[in-house]
Amino acid sequence: MTSPHPALPPTPSRADHWKALANAGPLDLLVIGGGATGLGIAVDAANRGLQVALVEAEDFAKGTSSRATKLVHGGVRYLAQGNIALVKEALHERAVLLANAPHLVQPLPFVMPSYHFWESALYGTGLRMYDALAAADRLPATESLSKARTEQLLPNVNRSGLRGGIRYWDAQFDDARLALALARTAAQQGAHVLNYARVTGLLHNAQGQVSGARITERESGQSIDLQARCVVNATGVWVDQLRQLDEGQSGQTVIPMVSPSQGSHLVVDRRFWPGDNALLVPKTRDGRVLFAVPWLGHVILGTTDQSRQDLPLEPRPAHEEAGFILTEAARYLAAKPSAADVRSQWAGLRPLVKPPRSGHGGAATQSLSREHTVHISAHGLVTVTGGKWTTYRAMAEDVLRQCQMAHLIPVKLPTCQTAHLPLVGSPGQPAAGASLTHSLQQPAGLAQYGSEAALVQALPGADVAVDAGGTLSEAMVRFAVRYEYARTVEDVLARRSRLLFVDAAAAAQAAPRVAAIMAEELGAPVSAEAFLGLAKQYQMG
Repeated sequence: MTSPHPALPPTPSRADHWKALANAGPLDLLVIGGGATGLGIAVDAANRGLQVALVEAEDFAKGTSSRATKLVHGGVRYLAQGNIALVKEALHERAVLLANAPHLVQPLPFVMPSYHFWESALYGTGLRMYDALAAADRLPATESLSKARTEQLLPNVNRSGLRGGIRYWDAQFDDARLALALARTAAQQGAHVLNYARVTGLLHNAQGQVSGARITERESGQSIDLQARCVVNATGVWVDQLRQLDEGQSGQTVIPMVSPSQGSHLVVDRRFWPGDNALLVPKTRDGRVLFAVPWLGHVILGTTDQSRQDLPLEPRPAHEEAGFILTEAARYLAAKPSAADVRSQWAGLRPLVKPPRSGHGGAATQSLSREHTVHISAHGLVTVTGGKWTTYRAMAEDVLRQCQMAHLIPVKLPTCQTAHLPLVGSPGQPAAGASLTHSLQQPAGLAQYGSEAALVQALPGADVAVDAGGTLSEAMVRFAVRYEYARTVEDVLARRSRLLFVDAAAAAQAAPRVAAIMAEELGAPVSAEAFLGLAKQYQMG
């Protein structure tokens, strides 16, 4: 009898991946950067039949793309700024993601409590416009709430002076696992994708045009020169470093494209924000936005928006940023979390686009564009930066369109089909009338694997937890190594599971067992030492 859930085909070893990449050229397209933007480009290009490779110096989504506020949204504050085009595009892309990855992207209700008589009327008008721009989503409509109904939906809201509220709908997601689904989808479409493969130089032909890159596989130290008709720099906040390898080689001064902004987040227990509704405060005392988002059995508080000039791979929330989040949260929460209640703290760098001719100066990060920009150098290096997770797919389509216009890839290609391309693991769209219960609000489990859940359960150790909370099984660790490109303990505990991001101490406790299982799978020693040092950085204090 044939199993309804056949095993996945054997995954090539890392050595086989590297050999296939070395023999892949000349390519149509080489994408440098394994975050949301680069992965989206690889999926789109491969789906259209191009010969594509993507390399990432660290792990997929190691940088910005695993450190979002976990929201797929049109951007209520962009609507307030009058940027209707950006909001409309983002809301369209929200609908696409809800359809193509429903196991990783799900509807989420937000409540904006009102403490002044004018707030419900003002915000309600804007949010009903938001609904109108997202008519195709078929999410519930914005509704005005009485004081009693607001208290019912927000059990721990500060009731002093509360007048009522507004509830509207957006969506939330698991950013790192969505990035991983994109990487696996790109591979499924025929692209070569490899993490821990660093670009150490760009190749230029006799005419001085970019013609590929030198790539070093970090585990073996081996290097190859990979030829490509078009090279895309999608390295996020680090795009200017790669541009220096291109434009700087002829002595040109490279004017930075990116003004980095740091967003910090704190994670606390659900008792501080029980219920199924997220909190949105559209304007804190300094004009920023505050969220309290139920996620994976915990609550994310954030986010800040601070300019930052250095570009660490592992940014840490500044003391004053953590203090700001706790202080602002205390204004809206009846039971107020303290620093001792923080289970994990983390930060991410956003690649905000500098305005033209801004040079090395910088505007306040709140005023910088959240839209993306594409720049093609005189030598043909295509650089894309800016944008937001929600619009990654539209960004990819735009990049390929501009590459065609510059004749860097074939002009005659099939039209983009990714709006209707389910990602790996997608179980298909929910049935009409399905419950809007949010598995992403619950502790991590098999739901995050979508249609592959049964495959995970078929692996050894499916019923043996490696963490005290029982959210990560031995089988999940094995699946991460065999099918999800995991190479280190951090890969598993930070991005295949999200334990580091919700409970750093629990992740540290699980690390030795994870290392032992990975060593069995890889047939080589795996150390947990580096991860234990990292986990300390995620703990408050």
